Amino acid sequence: MKHFTSIAELHKYNGFPPPEHPLISLFQCNKTCNIGDREFTSDFYMIGSKKLKSGVVLYGRTKYDHDNGSMSFYKPRQVVEFRNLEFEEDGFLIFIHEDFLNGHVLHNEIKKYGFFDYEANEALHLSPREEEIVWDLFHKIQTEYNSNPDEYSRDIMLTHIDSMLKYSQRFYNRQFINRTQLSGKTVSKFNNSLATYFSNGGLAKGLPTVNYMAEQLNLSSRYLSDLLKKETGKTGLELIHIYLISEAKNLLTVADQSVSEIAYALGFENLPYFSRLFKKEVGISPNQFKKQFYN
Repeated sequence: MKHFTSIAELHKYNGFPPPEHPLISLFQCNKTCNIGDREFTSDFYMIGSKKLKSGVVLYGRTKYDHDNGSMSFYKPRQVVEFRNLEFEEDGFLIFIHEDFLNGHVLHNEIKKYGFFDYEANEALHLSPREEEIVWDLFHKIQTEYNSNPDEYSRDIMLTHIDSMLKYSQRFYNRQFINRTQLSGKTVSKFNNSLATYFSNGGLAKGLPTVNYMAEQLNLSSRYLSDLLKKETGKTGLELIHIYLISEAKNLLTVADQSVSEIAYALGFENLPYFSRLFKKEVGISPNQFKKQFYN
């Protein structure tokens, strides 16, 4: 698999003009936007915007209208592939070497944007108004990129990139709401999948993980947690814990088992961890809960 350590190397490999800056580049796609002929990795962040000419976009196995533009986000050393893409209109690509962020607040802030961990089928689909906002920011970055560099250039470009990421987060929040209206409450599917895991003896393999639950729902784990957070205010891991504690409360009131036996039956290998989690959710320890019920 090809790995690009520099933006100049990627440009040369794909026949692009040499970049104006060694650590950041912008490339506007003229209805096609192919990078190489195979999967690759790199040392930079990539932000892409495109408007597909044909085909169906599958988004968590839900069909979305491809007439609207979409955006994708990739982080360093993530596997990427662009091949045989045809667009209705021009798109763009922004390459930001991770070294370009050193010493800037965005160095840490960019890692907080969960969409850099989403899968390709979880792209951001833009409304026409949202497209205008994104393209306006791109042109502002482009103007600064093509100007004579000075001590303000880097900060101005990163400020516009930061705005683009913030808007993207806002637009994803809107999309989460729309997706819920199209495909139903994700939390219901999540809980149903948890129930199936329990009823099919999954606990013999240990506690279910967010990664496992995401696979069952055909989503990336980061996207699932962000979507659940939007719907319920809680992450995937928190919902797993709530489900487990609910099961524990039921067993503590009906089963003739010790607290440790119930903990192990629920997949907890560490009894103190189970007790801490139970107390955090219920307010009292499992032993106190059991005694309180029988008294």
